[in-house]
Amino acid sequence: MPEYVLVGYSADLLRILDGFLAPDSVLVVDEPEVLATRGARDRTSEIACFADVIPAPVQDGAAHRLPDLVAPPPGTRAVLPGNDYGVVAAAVLADAWGLPGAGTEAARVFRDKRRQRRLADDAGIPQPAWREVADAAEAAQFAAGCPHGFVLKPATLQSSEGVQLLDPGADIEAAWRHTTARNATGGTMRIDAGPLAYLAERRLTGPEFSAELLMREGVPLFFNATAKRLLGGVYPVEMGHVVPAPAGDGVDTVLRESMMALARAAGFRTGIMHGEWIVEGGVPHLVECAARLPGDQIHRLIELAYGWSLLENWFVVMTGAAPARVPEEPAGAAIRFLDAPHGRVTSLTGLDAARSVSGVSDVNVAVDVGSLVEPIRSSWERSGFVIATGPDGEGAEAAARTASERIVITTRGAPRSAARDVMDDA
Repeated sequence: MPEYVLVGYSADLLRILDGFLAPDSVLVVDEPEVLATRGARDRTSEIACFADVIPAPVQDGAAHRLPDLVAPPPGTRAVLPGNDYGVVAAAVLADAWGLPGAGTEAARVFRDKRRQRRLADDAGIPQPAWREVADAAEAAQFAAGCPHGFVLKPATLQSSEGVQLLDPGADIEAAWRHTTARNATGGTMRIDAGPLAYLAERRLTGPEFSAELLMREGVPLFFNATAKRLLGGVYPVEMGHVVPAPAGDGVDTVLRESMMALARAAGFRTGIMHGEWIVEGGVPHLVECAARLPGDQIHRLIELAYGWSLLENWFVVMTGAAPARVPEEPAGAAIRFLDAPHGRVTSLTGLDAARSVSGVSDVNVAVDVGSLVEPIRSSWERSGFVIATGPDGEGAEAAARTASERIVITTRGAPRSAARDVMDDA
């Protein structure tokens, strides 16, 4: 009998859950269009924990209708968001069914970057100057007041889709066309529900981090700071993470305080918060925050570094129970994402050499000979990843870097290491 309702379909997440959940224990709720496009029933037939799907409107403004359309299955213990687009609907169902959750209003804050900006302004949480923009002219007007450049991004997408870091003098008309293109709609995870909203923000300078916070009824149970590596240039796609972030300058403490201030301001109750921060002038500035499991394998890095599963304990907390005790002295874990030149792959070498590096625990390549590699403009275009462990974050990152540099993906053009240079200021 299903015990968990997952709002937002993710075959990858279900396969991970299969490692610790009972057979037929997870019901998936998502948009009929998403379930059909992604072949949800066919792709999950071999996943034992998957019970069934419930087609229902869950995205954008439709979530409030869910309690009238979906009754709580007998024995349901928890409702959880499977991706960004299921955050509000999961909170709505949890509230309606009397189960632990983020709280509907808090969930709405963390699904819309405009709401986050207004909340942070009201709460006095440091963040960049910003405004909502409706066209390229408004973006250009805002850019005129940003001598060091600005950021243009959609307000409700994920995985860096449509986000651009623009220097002074950039072609704002061209940037606007890219950010608002119809392909920037969440791939196959999000329905095209009409026009999106867009933000222009002052460009921050400084090291970038994410912060993972597990809460139960407003009480913090686990906190981690993750150092980030970004692709250089216009598209701020994440190309690496280090857990825990190297200690120094009290970053861990100030990020914890910033995340708690954000949680209190939003009235967040139970679940995971995954915040992005840039430390400018020693002060964490809010980039954005999501109320769901962190992506980019960060939950795996946490498990490897701490010997403690964020994913499993999230499920425990969402039933109202207490999680396992967190080890006080973590080791280190790191991921490096792979890049390749645009074009058709003609050869792929170095995989065995990468796997032989001490500390490497996973080498995953998403392309093969004959694959078409697109330029990286969002997380979807990365060519794979390497995960490594070490005695601390720095040691793990060194191993992941060494391994990634041994992988060479050649396309029609010159060979190049699959580990493109990234911004290493975190």
